[in-house]
Amino acid sequence: MAVGFVLIITKAGFERDVRSALDSIELVTGRWGVFGEFDIITKIEADDDAALTRCIVENIRTIEGITETRTLIGAEI
Repeated sequence: MAVGFVLIITKAGFERDVRSALDSIELVTGRWGVFGEFDIITKIEADDDAALTRCIVENIRTIEGITETRTLIGAEI
């Protein structure tokens, strides 16, 4: 199991649209609006790192209204 968190900055006024788009992505298991440097934090769970990466690059980062992302990948230590 691979887990990642994507911290998202949106264009002003696009927060609701981005949250709605995230809800339609199968691997997104949670998303929260937050205050501070980022507007939304999203949790993604996938079977492996390759599927996790594809979801982030192809499905999340391409959502209209997202201007910047930071990704944190969980690691078993």
